[in-house]
Amino acid sequence: MSADALARARDILQRLVSFATVSDRSNHALIDYVQAYLEGLGVATFRAPNAVGDKAALMATIGPAVEGGVALSGHTDVVPVEGQKWASDPFALREADGRLLGRGACDMKGFDAVMLAMVPEFLSAGLKRPIHILLSYDEETTCLGSLDLIARFGRETPRPALAIVGEPTMMAGADAHKGVATFRTRVTGFEAHSAKPQLGANAVEIAADIVSEIGRLARAYEAPELCDPRFEPPYSTLHVGEIHGGTARNILARECAFHWEFRGLPGVRTAEALAKVQAFVDAVALPRLTRFVANGPKIETIMEVDVPPLAARAENAAASLALRLTRSNTLSAVSYATEAGHFQAAGLPTIVCGPGSIDQAHKPDEFIDISQLAACIAFMRGLAADLSR
Repeated sequence: MSADALARARDILQRLVSFATVSDRSNHALIDYVQAYLEGLGVATFRAPNAVGDKAALMATIGPAVEGGVALSGHTDVVPVEGQKWASDPFALREADGRLLGRGACDMKGFDAVMLAMVPEFLSAGLKRPIHILLSYDEETTCLGSLDLIARFGRETPRPALAIVGEPTMMAGADAHKGVATFRTRVTGFEAHSAKPQLGANAVEIAADIVSEIGRLARAYEAPELCDPRFEPPYSTLHVGEIHGGTARNILARECAFHWEFRGLPGVRTAEALAKVQAFVDAVALPRLTRFVANGPKIETIMEVDVPPLAARAENAAASLALRLTRSNTLSAVSYATEAGHFQAAGLPTIVCGPGSIDQAHKPDEFIDISQLAACIAFMRGLAADLSR
């Protein structure tokens, strides 16, 4: 039976990888495939479209309609492949040296494939408490694609006792991760000849000042008293990833915009980092920008995404279950963000535990070891046994 489950997982993973569900594209073809697969096994599904209608999340419940079950959560979107050097088609799964390679194989269609491959066993396990399978969209960009499904718990769907988010952890339980918030700051200046800077306002110059301040603030978060040794790195981080602006070398730039992010340790609020940057803008950057031209130049910052962290809890039923099923006595903390914080915010004990290494995610020739799929199958089989008692 183990071989059958692994073969199913590989076949399903091949199909999942073949859908190029990059976050800026629709995931409907993948969701259609999963919906048909589940309904072919007699499992009812619920589909939650996004506001635009080009993407959807999916949920299925296996077992009795009672509370106390387990939510298994995975996402369907992947990061882009443009600009990466792949040895073969990133959307055609291939096998080499005990590994399965393809975009999303590790992050996190491998977990999705195992969930789906285990459905026949879940159906025959005699579950006394249900398993809820959730597949979301836009995890790689906003982490908002799971919220409509989470909102159903305790209303249209029995409330589970806990949630397991299957991001790659090498099948080791992680009970904490950082949050992530992303921002876009736009500086609007006033164009003038570069020979007479007193006639204008240079948006690039002022944007550079703010970027420099963000770098200074980032270093301040490295202070030992602000660190948590469970994380790598052990401090909250600020990072500017993109900057665009200006027209020509000899024109004071009218516009400059940059994207930046804050990844905060649990307990370090996004609002705190934003307030520090805004304080510099108000006290230093804006007065510099408007020193010659008072009307028109401005600095605006919008928060695009604010994903909550997953905080370690002294009592965490999900962590206890993961330790038991993985036969481990150690939990880790990870620095990347997941949808787990949303489950925790909804009051569900939550753990991150899934196959593969995050070190392989987002890279060319992304892969997952076949042995990790097998380990995840063993974990799922243990979960089914636990819920059948």
